[in-house]
Amino acid sequence: MFLSVFDLFKPGIGPSSSHTMGPMVAGARFLDDLRAQPFRAHGLRASLHGSLAFTGKGHATDRATILGLAGFHPATLDPDQAEDALARNRASKQLQPPGLAPLAFDPDRDLRFDYDTALPGHANGMTISATDAQGDVILHRVYYSIGGGFVLTAEELAARAGETRSDASVSVPYPFASAAEMLAMAEASGKSIARMKEKNELCFRAPAELREGLVRIWSVMRDCMDRGLATEGVLPGGLNVGRRAAAIHQKLIAERGLNMTAPHVINDWMSVYAMAVNEENAAGGRVVTAPTNGAAGTVPAVIRYWLDHVPGASERQLPDFLLTAAAIGGLIKHNASISGAECGCQAEVGSASAMAAAGLAAVLGGTPRQVENAAEIALEHHLGMTCDPVKGLVQVPCIERNGLGAIKAVSAASLALRGDGSHIVPLDAAIETMRQTGRDMSDKYKETSLGGLAVNVPNC
Repeated sequence: MFLSVFDLFKPGIGPSSSHTMGPMVAGARFLDDLRAQPFRAHGLRASLHGSLAFTGKGHATDRATILGLAGFHPATLDPDQAEDALARNRASKQLQPPGLAPLAFDPDRDLRFDYDTALPGHANGMTISATDAQGDVILHRVYYSIGGGFVLTAEELAARAGETRSDASVSVPYPFASAAEMLAMAEASGKSIARMKEKNELCFRAPAELREGLVRIWSVMRDCMDRGLATEGVLPGGLNVGRRAAAIHQKLIAERGLNMTAPHVINDWMSVYAMAVNEENAAGGRVVTAPTNGAAGTVPAVIRYWLDHVPGASERQLPDFLLTAAAIGGLIKHNASISGAECGCQAEVGSASAMAAAGLAAVLGGTPRQVENAAEIALEHHLGMTCDPVKGLVQVPCIERNGLGAIKAVSAASLALRGDGSHIVPLDAAIETMRQTGRDMSDKYKETSLGGLAVNVPNC
């Protein structure tokens, strides 16, 4: 299964790729199916299950579902138009998606949070139905939001389950499905991980399109970070979490150049870069999945650290960073998961930290084996991390956690570059361990807000 760099890094809106972007994409897909039907629908219904139900209100899943069924897509959503559509729905109890007649949809009646029934395919399950004038169901679909904004129907998920994790794409020149295969291909070809990933990408798009797409990814990341570094106030959701990135950033700027600044202050720079992104995400702003919204701050924070604080860094090398990071993210998603509802936060911030560590090691001159080692170190030291957002919001501990993921990524890359790439635990073993740990982890620690910090911190 080929995963493009643009599958792992997707512009969208916060606060959650699984709970916001996924349901919106599911709604858009359902509308496409509905437009292809010969009959006319009169109404819509949706039901959220598992993690989408338990943390859906804190993650704005209800809002995302309505917008998806109104015809919006996360990659192109205009915030003002979205607010207008939500206001019209509240007033009329109807939705008016393009190409379809108005459809009855009262969120209080037609959008259900089902806390009791888990769908069998994935922890992030939802159903959408269209009804006729009598209220009978005439079209029904089951969707699973599997992390990073990826959505599969029940049929697609079943077909995917029939694939083995060793299956590799046959349509690209370097079809590595494991880190071991990736390293073997790098050694045989003499190419870096970034060059192999680039060759694979060029099977699907022209060189100019690839370059422009990678530039756009960093542009959206940087703009999001800059907004977060300049914006103050209280984040929405009722937890009364104040934005901190702007104030911390100003203090760091004021201290810059002082002779007595402690060396560890560089960690504050990395943290504030990540926090700025995740505060924007928590506010429902425009972010880039990296590989998810909940982990959207780690990779851009490491890129910003490298560009602004490492001598000799140049944006000309950004494609190598992103392509290498995407290669690692693709391996993790293919062989385990990037979904917090499936494997806990080890699958989100852990994956992001591994991707960032690999990208940094690559642009600092690391060999493929050093790059693989960097990713393994970062992932290994996130193993077992739970996803337990307080009040179901992507705020505590998520915002700070991205900063610590960035710090671990830089440390992992630095340690790997001090060696020759030889190490005890292969990246493939760390990925498989993450998958097994996620499988064995109690559901209350997997983005349901039923355990951990979510029940030990007052939700007010």
